[in-house]
Amino acid sequence: MPIERLEIGISLGSNIGDRAATLIEAVRRLDAFPHWVRSAVSSIYETEPVEVPDPFRDQLYFNAVILGFLPEAELVVLSDECHRIEAEMGRVRGPERNAPRPLDLDLIYAGTRVWDTPGLRIPHPRWTERRFVVEPLAEVRPGLRLPGQDQTVAAILRDLPTRPGVRRLAIPGWPPLSASRTESGGK
Repeated sequence: MPIERLEIGISLGSNIGDRAATLIEAVRRLDAFPHWVRSAVSSIYETEPVEVPDPFRDQLYFNAVILGFLPEAELVVLSDECHRIEAEMGRVRGPERNAPRPLDLDLIYAGTRVWDTPGLRIPHPRWTERRFVVEPLAEVRPGLRLPGQDQTVAAILRDLPTRPGVRRLAIPGWPPLSASRTESGGK
């Protein structure tokens, strides 16, 4: 019997250091994850921070979305790998929620699966409220309808307020070249 592969959406964010280089390196590291096959990557968007402590309101983020395919059995391992990559690239998890960080990787969805465990919630519980996730996702999968939603990603984007702001950027070297095992598709 063939192994079922789920389409996975991951949101990437950075607001400390060389944000573009951080996102490029994060994509390269995700591409090196066994069984992961990248299918699409959005543009990078410069975004205003959301729900951050007052001292950090001026630290703009770079955000993007990467899509790929992975066997369902590897989903929890991928979540752990995202945390490992964040830590290796300098993220320190502290008590202050939404504090600045060099890298943030969030699993947004995994096919039509719904997970609600202490360590993993899919679809991400706040993805529909965050233009910095919805706009890049709409770029690569506008017709996608995730579990629990009556609307497509593109329709959700149309209904979101324009603030906090999101601005598409042209970044040299983005998107990073993928490994030879990358498949086309995802749109």
